[in-house]
Amino acid sequence: MFDAMCLNHFARAERLDVLRDLLAGITCLTTHVVREEIRAGVENHPALQAVLDTDRLGIARLDSLEEISCFAKWVQRIGSSDRNLGEASVFSAAELARGIAITDDREAVSVGKAHGLEVHGTVWLLARVGWDGKLNEVAAGNIVDALIATGMRLPCSGSTYGSYVRRTMNR
Repeated sequence: MFDAMCLNHFARAERLDVLRDLLAGITCLTTHVVREEIRAGVENHPALQAVLDTDRLGIARLDSLEEISCFAKWVQRIGSSDRNLGEASVFSAAELARGIAITDDREAVSVGKAHGLEVHGTVWLLARVGWDGKLNEVAAGNIVDALIATGMRLPCSGSTYGSYVRRTMNR
């Protein structure tokens, strides 16, 4: 379940196709709230249109009473500012689907984990596909550098990616 940040920066780095290929065979979803956040950024970053145009990214529904109630619960936990609604929608959809939330908002990650949600960031996602043999360390480092070049804040650079993953992540 993708939040806007990962999708935004992969699109701006012109690597959305790489993300799609790395996640082939895995159900990838986002929410309508995240799509609207992406849509709002298209004027400043036309490359974001690729996120809206992709047929590889499904939309998790938040329509039923149970889904809306779960969303409201996550809004209370994370906050209700415009920037937090995307994370709240992703977290509620991930909880309901028993999926994994992907966001690089450190504060939101902390809140999600504190409430038992499986939530990770982009570096974890790259490491996971690496563990599956779909991406080597050098290629992952190149992606990290491409994302950083778009302004994304990540906990490591491309050159420190491998050591960061070995030091901080368990398979």
